[in-house]
Amino acid sequence: MILRFFRRNDGRETIQRLYGAIVAQSRDPAYYTIYGVADTIAGRFEMVLLHAFLLFHRLKDDGEAGKQLGQRVFDAFCKDMDANLREMGVGDLTVPKKMKKVASAFYGRVGVYDTALGTGEAALAEALLRNVYALAPDRQAESVALAVRLRQLVAALAATPFETFARGELPLPAAGAPTFVENTSS
Repeated sequence: MILRFFRRNDGRETIQRLYGAIVAQSRDPAYYTIYGVADTIAGRFEMVLLHAFLLFHRLKDDGEAGKQLGQRVFDAFCKDMDANLREMGVGDLTVPKKMKKVASAFYGRVGVYDTALGTGEAALAEALLRNVYALAPDRQAESVALAVRLRQLVAALAATPFETFARGELPLPAAGAPTFVENTSS
């Protein structure tokens, strides 16, 4: 036990804190009560993907150090997803196939969200409606509100120095009540 104090810090604790913060943020009850994200395995998965995307989107501005930190957090995400699949009873032979789907979903979302951030609110809201809300037409107002929230989080992370992430911190403002846009289509 005492030998662990003499080990070189390889950054695992930092990565676990950072990934833990992603998971904690994604579990904020406001996303499920106020923003209308389905409180299901799929809904929670989408929120983890969204919060991981936020960190990776921010880290791409930090050169090689950001890339390495992002890769290590992504590796922790993959290990967690693998463990969750096994815990849910997915068989050992099926886990690699499911993990390919998880990776495909992740990279697909990252590409879509990254592109949508570079365009207007409508594109981001549409991407969220498609991915987070499974194209539910009654969730358009929530997807717009979540798009506004996403932009707020991007701005908050942009103002955060890299050193904060390197310490394992992911300072994001708590999810509050969004401003909904009325859905005029019937």
